Amino acid sequence: MSSHASPFAALPARIDFAEMDRGIIEWWRANDVFARSVARTADGPAWVCYEGPPTANGMPGTHHVEARVFKDILPRYRTMKGYSVPRRAGWDCHGLPVELAVEKELGLNGKLDIERVGVAEFNARCRESVLRHVGEFETLTERMGYWTDLADAYTTMSPEYVDSVWWALRQIFDAGRLFEDYRVAPYCTRCGTTLSDHEVSQGYETVEDPSAYVRFPLVDQEADLLVWTTTPWTLPANTAIAVHPEVVYAVARTDAGTFVVAEPLVTAVLGEDAEVLATMPGADLVGRRYQRPFDFVDIPDAHVVLAADFVTTSDGTGLVHLAPAYGVDDLAACKAAGLPVVIPIGPDGRYEDFPLVGGLFFKDADAPVLADLRERGLLLKASRFSHSYPHCWRCHTPLMHYARLAWYIRITEIRDELRRQNDATNWFPEHIKHGRFGDWLKNNIDWALSRTRYWGTPLPLWRCEAGHVTVVGSRAELGEHVGRDLSDLDPHRPYIDEITFACPSCGELATRVPEVIDAWFDSGSMPFAQLGYPHVPGSVERFEAAYPAQFICEAIDQTRGWFYTLMAVGTLVFGRSAYENVVCLGHIMAEDGRKMSKHLGNVLEPVPLMDRHGADALRWFMACSGSPWSARRVGHEVLDDIARKVLMTYWNTASFFTLYVREWPPRPAPVAERPALDRWVLAELHEVTAFVDDRLLNYDTAGAGRRLAEFVDDLSNWYVRRSRSRFWAHDSDAFATMFECLDVLTRLLAPFVPFIAERVWQLVIRPGLPEAAESVHLASWPIADETLLDPELTEQVRVVRALAEAGRAARKACNVRVRQPLRRALVGVPPGVTLPDGLLADIAAELNVKAVAPLAGEVLDVTVKPNFRELGKQHGKQTPLVAKAVSAADPVALVASLRATGAASVLVDGTAVSLGPADVVVTEVPRSGWVVESQRDVTIALDTEITPELAAEGTARDVVRAVQQARRDADLDVADKITVTITAPADVLAAVETHRDFLAAETLALDISLAAGEELQIHLART
Repeated sequence: MSSHASPFAALPARIDFAEMDRGIIEWWRANDVFARSVARTADGPAWVCYEGPPTANGMPGTHHVEARVFKDILPRYRTMKGYSVPRRAGWDCHGLPVELAVEKELGLNGKLDIERVGVAEFNARCRESVLRHVGEFETLTERMGYWTDLADAYTTMSPEYVDSVWWALRQIFDAGRLFEDYRVAPYCTRCGTTLSDHEVSQGYETVEDPSAYVRFPLVDQEADLLVWTTTPWTLPANTAIAVHPEVVYAVARTDAGTFVVAEPLVTAVLGEDAEVLATMPGADLVGRRYQRPFDFVDIPDAHVVLAADFVTTSDGTGLVHLAPAYGVDDLAACKAAGLPVVIPIGPDGRYEDFPLVGGLFFKDADAPVLADLRERGLLLKASRFSHSYPHCWRCHTPLMHYARLAWYIRITEIRDELRRQNDATNWFPEHIKHGRFGDWLKNNIDWALSRTRYWGTPLPLWRCEAGHVTVVGSRAELGEHVGRDLSDLDPHRPYIDEITFACPSCGELATRVPEVIDAWFDSGSMPFAQLGYPHVPGSVERFEAAYPAQFICEAIDQTRGWFYTLMAVGTLVFGRSAYENVVCLGHIMAEDGRKMSKHLGNVLEPVPLMDRHGADALRWFMACSGSPWSARRVGHEVLDDIARKVLMTYWNTASFFTLYVREWPPRPAPVAERPALDRWVLAELHEVTAFVDDRLLNYDTAGAGRRLAEFVDDLSNWYVRRSRSRFWAHDSDAFATMFECLDVLTRLLAPFVPFIAERVWQLVIRPGLPEAAESVHLASWPIADETLLDPELTEQVRVVRALAEAGRAARKACNVRVRQPLRRALVGVPPGVTLPDGLLADIAAELNVKAVAPLAGEVLDVTVKPNFRELGKQHGKQTPLVAKAVSAADPVALVASLRATGAASVLVDGTAVSLGPADVVVTEVPRSGWVVESQRDVTIALDTEITPELAAEGTARDVVRAVQQARRDADLDVADKITVTITAPADVLAAVETHRDFLAAETLALDISLAAGEELQIHLART
């Protein structure tokens, strides 16, 4: 094969990453590269990932970049491996967050204001709001290089999507798992609706609340039932007191009075001086009556002691105040006892017109209630404590547990199946599986599905006066009941509320129940609802080919959000979870370690951040910096560091290649016949290829990124630096080796840093390899060639590099610059490692020494002392004898044996006693004229005597550096020949004269003139 002139244009030394990004984005768009990449592997095995749909009613933030990076890297990687990986964007449209934002825009304050404006107008504004910032999200998506189909994005508010959700709810209803019940549930008084358990989990805030011990006088005894409560506002609704029937209770007297408390808690509650007068089982208290603290709420036939197994003695008094309207256990116990449920607080969270608390917000009633109890002598003691209290996850109003009639999904029926599905799921990190998520499933309760709100998927339930409930699974099915085509119906309120029909069971008029559903059910339905399943033609086949997903990814808060609802809905409807592998990410914090907030002034907007540092630096940070599972700080400093250490090192390596190649293609020798450095870097390349492939198969982008960064550094700062003279000499082996490295490395980097990888592919790989794919993202993933792996050579080069690092440290320790040649270096290497002459020459060149030889004992004074602490553990009373033998042994021989084999021995009374490295304390002091450095498992000793000849050579090397700097300042090409005039003191001129040929070769100087002067000056000209 004949060679021709170089097809490569020299890459510039500097690059504007943001400008590069914009050019690449335009090139991808013009050449339809994303669509072509999907089409190229359309017939490959399916690998499905789901997009967790964001709500576009607000501007995207930097935190949106994190999960999207993962949802781009792994699909790109799988596509390059030949998998079919279609990607579709989606938008979450319904729910309370949207309603609250629109309320704020319209200046509304709650449901009465909404209904005054009109549901139709309000929902129209919600519909407009959710797509308001789609453009900004699309800009972010394109700017960061996240490839997904935006043109065919699904929305959870589309009629076809709603039809699918209705179909799913019908399956759940028909299975007997969708039901209406009167239950106590978390309720937001501001939003006027109940919340599901997974919503509540996202809204806890630390607050300070009262802790009060309240007297409830017994009717038939001079003693008070003592109750501990942290919700004094519920006391006006007290209906009963619960005790555990099997717990022993004490009647105890103190200076403050006589009280009934659980016996195990007497001292903790009443103090050491409390006198126990009598004891009894809790069962003996059941049925006894007491005087309630407030009597302005009419609660007939109440105020009696009940038995309840939920009562504990872990805290409190062992007696529990029951207000059935405000507690799940309270309601169950009172209903079982046939007691009434009285609700003196309205849906707005305010007390009705009662004395003391009338009109007060429920949390504001604590203070007057406690003040009144104290005044009447019913408050034994009170304090305040900090704890985590549930708030509305969107409006931050304190939640009230409130008895309401609502629709539930009987999730508890499938709790065991959900846990089985979780057992079959791969979590990254793994501890989430049976930790945060597993605990959530273990304690799961029925899903409070209905919301008394406006903008959401309406419950597809119609009910007649007789109570018959009809569920519909689509608009088409609804049309059959109505007797007309409803295919054009907007299935939202208020239009759906206007649809009525004759009840199929009795013929009476059936109207829709007014509630909408939890928007999390919408997002959990996206695997099938995005397709309009099962109603849209072809949706059944498409769904069956794409369920479950192989991969989903979001931040850790979604363990109780989207991750949960996907698994729950999938298991309810299809009997299996919607995903097989889930990556759970930590949160992205500001550079100061705090949450990003406009109030704090630490917000970094994503697009300006990428316009400053380039998208690749931000992508690399998200995927590869630190642990993705933990909270991480993003800022300009860390992104600058990534750009400098990773991206620019890679770019400069490619630039170096294009700078020196003179003819192409090269004619290299077979790999086995190439120099050791070539064989080493190719072995490293293919080890990296196998490693990165393994890590990405296991969703470990950070591990893959760390190894790639190490190889980028290896290639630049060892292979290229040690091979420069070969590149200058146009060595075919070096150029062929380097090109293969750049080809494979660029493909490995492509999913992580798609922009710079594309630029290097276009400017380096395609010109050098005509058959290369048009885009790196249309190329195949590299396959490691195991025949090129060479563990022995890899270990040898590792030792050489460790010696070079130790040698540089030794020079620094004795303040001798690297340009100053030294006579020799003596090296100590790990047992079993032998360094060939070529690698010893690399050490000599790297450290600028004339010779390298094995380390012997002539440079160190070695002493060995016994380590009495370690020896005592093994030898007990024999320790003094062993220590004496250690002190008497030949220290050099003893240390040599320990380092070579990890063991040594000494004679004690004629018996050999084994020693390990920990049994002795070794001290090595360099002899005069030497500096010694040990790092990891290597040692190097440098002869620091500088002869006049060595000093002159060092001076000449300083001059070479000055000339090279003058070449750079003159903006000369690396191949330009020069003439140079050197003005310097006599000793410098003498050194230059001695090493004239060396200086000429290093600087491409055809003529060197010397002139006397007081300081070094360089004057050069291009020839």
